[in-house]
Amino acid sequence: MVEEKRIALKNSGLINPESIDEYINAGGYTALKKALAEDVSKVVEELTAAGLRGRGGAGFPTSIKNKAAADFCSDCEKYIVCNADEGEPGTFKDRIIMETDPHILVEGMIIAAYGIGAGMGYVYIRGEYYTSISRIKKAIEQAYEKGFLGKNILSSGFNFDLEIKLGAGSYLCGEELTLLESLEGKRGYPRIKPPFPAEKGLWGKPTLINNVETLANFPAIILNGGQWYRSIGTEKTPGTKIFTISGDVNAPGFCEVPLGVKLGDLINDIAGGTTNGEPWKTALLGGAAGTFVPYSFANIEMDYDKLKAHGATLGSGAVIVIGSDKPLIPTLQNILKFFKHESCGKCVPCRLGTNYIYEQSLRLTNEKPQGRSLLLDDMIKQAQIMAKSSLCPLGQSPILPIESINTHFREQLLNE
Repeated sequence: MVEEKRIALKNSGLINPESIDEYINAGGYTALKKALAEDVSKVVEELTAAGLRGRGGAGFPTSIKNKAAADFCSDCEKYIVCNADEGEPGTFKDRIIMETDPHILVEGMIIAAYGIGAGMGYVYIRGEYYTSISRIKKAIEQAYEKGFLGKNILSSGFNFDLEIKLGAGSYLCGEELTLLESLEGKRGYPRIKPPFPAEKGLWGKPTLINNVETLANFPAIILNGGQWYRSIGTEKTPGTKIFTISGDVNAPGFCEVPLGVKLGDLINDIAGGTTNGEPWKTALLGGAAGTFVPYSFANIEMDYDKLKAHGATLGSGAVIVIGSDKPLIPTLQNILKFFKHESCGKCVPCRLGTNYIYEQSLRLTNEKPQGRSLLLDDMIKQAQIMAKSSLCPLGQSPILPIESINTHFREQLLNE
């Protein structure tokens, strides 16, 4: 039986999310006090020791981004940005953190800012997350009142201000460089990289960008130490992960468990198994920009590297379960329709390619097996071209669901 181990969600459901006093009574802002009492370099050192990897989807080592932003210059203006745009279908982990424990995010951002020497921060939050927006706004106001934000925080000499900026519903703005364009008041088009944000980010200044779940882990790491955090999870992917499970399951919802948990345990134990009581047909891991895996993957461990070795992705932690009685072509069509709708149109491969592969997927419905085979091969070829030539992850992503569903379910796609 899988048991939860909560770090980012340690206070979820236990405190009033709109009360800073309850957060403080639960140990909140103790990690910030500890960080401010030590040398700035200690923050990056503990994150390095922890081995924390970004929880936004890519799993990039957080310490590398932090160290790059901290070391780029010692006395220049810097920013920290929280990516709370969360537009990946099937993903709602960040919303849970912000709605149930907003102060853990605020504290994590202040610690991160202190570690790199940033004086200003922004929470770029999805505009439709009304409750999250309200609670983060209130948490920021309360943090100012208690002296955790503003000038000379806790008499440490460290100054840091924090604001909310609302996104306008663009999936593409969940990509960090596109997010920066939007944050600057421009159209949400992707930037070419390098340069990376740690060198030239918001308004051309060094910027650290992290996801909500990533930052929510900072207080526990600073308070308990990097080695404590590394003792949880797997060797290459330490810590816990919030998984959001939906689809054809009896108990859809979320959980926070050590990384390395088996996929089947998430679906059968945490989510109560499938609605029809039969083995699930497939699970889409990571949302639309993720991969389909068959029931034979039930015993695979959920961490970035082990999944990658099997041609799958962990991504944002979304697990969308499709039951044994459901067809797959409509699911694939919906995913490709989503990519077509969300393409910004800046680069030709994505602008034309997303429309083309979606139209090809619609033709699958009325074709016989031989025709479907040709269409699938054509879609894969086009998606491969897009993956190599598109400017940003949106155009590079359709190959993941198309190729994985073809690998594991081609026979069914040809005959359903």
